[in-house]
Amino acid sequence: MPALTPLVRSFVSHFGEMGSRWGINRTVGQIYALIFVSPQPVNADEIAEALEFSRSNVSMGLKELQAWRLVSLRHLPGDRREYFDAPSDAWEIFRTLAEERRRREIEPTLSMLRNALLEQPTSDEDRIAQQRMKGMHDLIELMTTWFDDVQRLDARTLAQLMKMGAKVQRLLEFAGKGKPALPPRT
Repeated sequence: MPALTPLVRSFVSHFGEMGSRWGINRTVGQIYALIFVSPQPVNADEIAEALEFSRSNVSMGLKELQAWRLVSLRHLPGDRREYFDAPSDAWEIFRTLAEERRRREIEPTLSMLRNALLEQPTSDEDRIAQQRMKGMHDLIELMTTWFDDVQRLDARTLAQLMKMGAKVQRLLEFAGKGKPALPPRT
């Protein structure tokens, strides 16, 4: 793998810095960024050399990225090494991340809330807690149903839907709500 260009190095570095804000470590973020912008699949040794990481750090990072379904393992004819690539379609990546976050974070929370709501409250405090949990459960269920509907949309329709925010606000204002539905953008 040739040396990273300044553009690629900047992108890889930024993803490393942002990784911790997104719930992954810096190394994993940089590995993903490198694979994402590489024009062809890359192997672990190439990644380690390009990023100046230990081979073991790269292996652990690749396992994590595979668990998130963000990279795919490839074998090239005549080469025994494992190569990795990432989808180039940003919508596909977004959908994969959203599905994985739902599976890892939202579904366990819904399960816990369902179990908590099946409990018989034994005090006023428990009744109040259950009422609040019911509100949280209902909101998450509603969002999950909406998410399922959105996941079935093609990328073009989804982009149009995302651009509708300002139009919906104007429609609500036009409908006579008396005040703006959303604060104005600054």
